[in-house]
Amino acid sequence: MIKIAQIACGTEYSGIQEEINKAARLVNAEIVYPDVSIDYIEETTEIMGFNVKSPGLQLMFARARALVEGLVEADAVFLASCFRCAEGSLLKNEVRRYLQKNSSIPVVMYSFTQTTKADELLTRMEALQTIAERKHLLARKKQEGLTMGIDSGSATTKCIIMQDNEVIGTGWHPTQTVALSANKAVDDALKESKVKMTDIEAIGTTGYGRHTLGKQYKAQLVQEELTVNSKGAVWTAGCQEGEATVIDIGGMDNKVITINNGIPDSFTMGGVCAGASGRFLEITANRVGASITELSDLSMNGNHKNVSMASYCIIFGIQDLVTELARGVSKEDIAAAACHSVAEQVYEQQLQEVDIREPIIQVGGTSLIKGLNRAFEEILRIKPVVPKHSQYIGAIGGALLSSAFIGEE
Repeated sequence: MIKIAQIACGTEYSGIQEEINKAARLVNAEIVYPDVSIDYIEETTEIMGFNVKSPGLQLMFARARALVEGLVEADAVFLASCFRCAEGSLLKNEVRRYLQKNSSIPVVMYSFTQTTKADELLTRMEALQTIAERKHLLARKKQEGLTMGIDSGSATTKCIIMQDNEVIGTGWHPTQTVALSANKAVDDALKESKVKMTDIEAIGTTGYGRHTLGKQYKAQLVQEELTVNSKGAVWTAGCQEGEATVIDIGGMDNKVITINNGIPDSFTMGGVCAGASGRFLEITANRVGASITELSDLSMNGNHKNVSMASYCIIFGIQDLVTELARGVSKEDIAAAACHSVAEQVYEQQLQEVDIREPIIQVGGTSLIKGLNRAFEEILRIKPVVPKHSQYIGAIGGALLSSAFIGEE
């Protein structure tokens, strides 16, 4: 059982502490609370120079210091504050920087609400468990044999077949029924690779439907998407050595992951609203009468500055687009504005919670939208790397990591 140190403020008052404990139990982990004295807290406040008002926030930095100084042992850190607390967000970020600078403990960041449930935390807890227990697996840099990876995402289901470190087959279908969508993606990948299912030596599943598909295909690897996607991203980008930042904008949520030598060391997942997700871009495409592929070309011919968008809510964001279309704004400008809005929200809500390291690798299906790539480049002043097969990185990670289990029952 791994130990996850909880460094947080307000979880007991918001009523979500038991949900955090439940999520940890589901991955066979134990939540621990670094024990520090009042004198130690006051001394830490003096050392760090953060004289915050809340005792809970003062305790956060003291607990982080106790971990760094070895007074408490833990395998990972769950770092959280209420999303409505500006001071908490600022301090949480400083605590994260302090931990990463002075230790090698993996950290997950989270901004909770009073309705946060264990299921929402499960992927984060699983990722911490994976990093703590499977560093040797995540350090794997090469795929061997003939393996398959299946990524059952909220919007699309992807399948990849790899042989001796090369992609030889791909499959992609909209996610409807988890099992049916996977069957279609798998059939396409088998057809393209010209191999039979009985030839596959190992299978890895990831994404929302990973457990269902893990049982269906008797997968050797069933693993959450944060670690699997990061492995697929650095493999496709050819940067498994050194540092990198992965931006993965999915159909329902987003992931920003910092990586050191192929292993995630900090990540943040989700956002305040689906207005920062691929779903918003899909709705925008429908509104302007275009496919998501056509939206990519439209966005490159538009100017986001010609559109007034001020909302971070997906509903109000669509209302802004409807209003602007009625005003006579072009489809091209609407497409560019939607891309810029998503990139801006990811920057303000998630990229502030990590130290951005180059190269920036942009992956997922939305990475194929050129206007979104351009928006990130304008905001970050860094051109993202969009590698070949960027939309398949979860499935690639599953195929790559599962090859470690070839020959095992």
